[in-house]
Amino acid sequence: MKPSQRIIPAKQHVYLEGPKDRSYEFLFAFRVFRQFIKGFRTLHFVGPCITVFGSARFSEDHPYYTMARECGKRIAGLGFATMTGGGPGIMEAANRGAKEAGGKSVGCNIELPFEQKPNPYLDITITFEHFFVRKVLLVKYSYAFIIMPGGVGTMDEFFETLTLMQTKTMTQFPIVLLGKAYYQPMMDYLHVMKENKTIGEADLDLVLLTDSLDEAFEHIHKYIRSNYQVKPRKRLWWFMEKK
Repeated sequence: MKPSQRIIPAKQHVYLEGPKDRSYEFLFAFRVFRQFIKGFRTLHFVGPCITVFGSARFSEDHPYYTMARECGKRIAGLGFATMTGGGPGIMEAANRGAKEAGGKSVGCNIELPFEQKPNPYLDITITFEHFFVRKVLLVKYSYAFIIMPGGVGTMDEFFETLTLMQTKTMTQFPIVLLGKAYYQPMMDYLHVMKENKTIGEADLDLVLLTDSLDEAFEHIHKYIRSNYQVKPRKRLWWFMEKK
């Protein structure tokens, strides 16, 4: 490898270089703040959502793509918007299903040098520079979370959402893992954690593992019937919020 060759993207390497000068730190904080405000303004009236996480790498003919597409249709059938990371694969499939069923389709995309381009089935989309900003927006507007098979990004999203619920930092919304063959080894290890008392007895109650869309959506619908409550949001002209 040549000495001048970067091994990680330029926009990320600054996190690993320690303190910067104060002007840089201030501008970085301002840029993050601006991303949050842009995200809040874009998604404030999106309505209640259900977020679908999953791999960007499954093609249209993959069974998991078909399952995610059906998820989008069922989410629309509940009257909810489908929110995803806005990219291809599972994300595209869920957005596509929502769009085909006449539901609202939302994507929170991320700037990456590969893989992550907005899919063509989005009614509302916003692209973020930083993962941590994007993850906040992916959980902020949702009443349930469906975790389809995916890689380390999907695992990050799953465990961060689970941690927020475990610590009661956010409401304990339904989390559904779809794909028993894929996720059973992970669930087995979560039981190892429970046996070693590194997680609580009740923590595994926060997650449903299933292959059945009927079971998944009954689990979500049961929660919604008991807890669903949304306050109407008025558009404020002094914030330049258009109807």
